[in-house]
Amino acid sequence: MVIRLGSGLDAAADPRLADYVRLRDVDLRKSLESEHGLFLAEGEKVITRAVGAGYPVRSVLTTEKWLGALLPIVGDAPVFVVGDAAMEGVTGFPVHRGALASMARLPLPPVGKILDGARRILVLEDLVDHGNVGSIFRCAAALGVDAVILSPRCADPLYRRSVKVSMGAVFAVPYARMDDWHDGLAEVRDAGHRVLALTPDQAATPLDRARLGERTALLLGSEGDGLSSRWLREADERVCIPMSAQAMSLGVDSLNVVAAAAIACHLFIRT
Repeated sequence: MVIRLGSGLDAAADPRLADYVRLRDVDLRKSLESEHGLFLAEGEKVITRAVGAGYPVRSVLTTEKWLGALLPIVGDAPVFVVGDAAMEGVTGFPVHRGALASMARLPLPPVGKILDGARRILVLEDLVDHGNVGSIFRCAAALGVDAVILSPRCADPLYRRSVKVSMGAVFAVPYARMDDWHDGLAEVRDAGHRVLALTPDQAATPLDRARLGERTALLLGSEGDGLSSRWLREADERVCIPMSAQAMSLGVDSLNVVAAAAIACHLFIRT
């Protein structure tokens, strides 16, 4: 159902567009999206991937330019068509991809179900930047990682920026969230995974020389502090990405978490 609201800047006050208001207010969006069980997909490609992954469409907000491409994708959901100025007035920023869809969340599977049958998984501990989480999902999808497990305090992969940065990879890689950080790795190990902890410590085993089991989990730590001391202790082996002598002489002793994840995923799936 197509509903044209025109180009007026008063569209932000329309209650039918409440899902799209003030998208840059992170705290508000976290509360709203959790309360109403929704997330937002931005752009035709990402919306298509979300629909293909089985997420129901609540509604769509778009400009006339993208209407024709979206109608075959979104089924019977209401499609609100506005002008460019009204789009920015509702959301609070220029929507360069011209379309947003409010999607209903699906229940997350338990960790055990995600672990079952997965050979190579990533376990993210307390990554708080949504862009980093989305980028890591994109690495995982591109390089063949089977699944991702999130610690309880990890950023939401379905937050708008995560979805956008991942280009929809968050819909392609199975994931689950731990209920308990303190003992969360026990379930991973009990499922038969050898646990490797990625650290910048150059005394650790180079990742390309680490012993990978039939099933292996690679731990990635938070943006600032890296992995917690508890998870480092609980790992079967600490591994690193070797830095060049030149880098070390310049004081560059580590990579940011996204660059490290990309290199680690490439090495991690070699067997």
